[in-house]
Amino acid sequence: MATLEVGQKAPAITAKNQNGESISLSDFMGTKVILYFYPKDNTPGCTTEACNFRDNYQSLKKEGFEIIGVSIDGEASHQKFISKHELPFQLLVDEDQKIVNDYGVWVEKNMYGKKYMGTARTTFVIDEQGNIAHIIKKVDNKNASQQIRDLIK
Repeated sequence: MATLEVGQKAPAITAKNQNGESISLSDFMGTKVILYFYPKDNTPGCTTEACNFRDNYQSLKKEGFEIIGVSIDGEASHQKFISKHELPFQLLVDEDQKIVNDYGVWVEKNMYGKKYMGTARTTFVIDEQGNIAHIIKKVDNKNASQQIRDLIK
């Protein structure tokens, strides 16, 4: 599993979005990308985080950012999540867990003493050249956008 660091080239991504369209990270060269990984559509923490990005989407766009969410959920689940919460950004499908592995966020978790594999909530800020500018491992769901702004001041 990858252990990524600030300054490294972001691993290449090509995946389907919620509409079955093929999206590549390279499509966004010249743009700053907020690539955020979350465990599951329509769960409380993930919804809070997504809605924070939604509520700050226009101002983040003005600051030169594109937002892309990634989870191991499928297209239909992403479509429902986007529709229910009016999310204005793309969600990538990673059902084969390739992206979460490439980014080192597919980890062993522990809930109530039960161990299982899952996605560690993590945000990568990728610069215009495709390099990792920041990694946020302790995401504050309610203030995810502000966490990014605090890093780039």
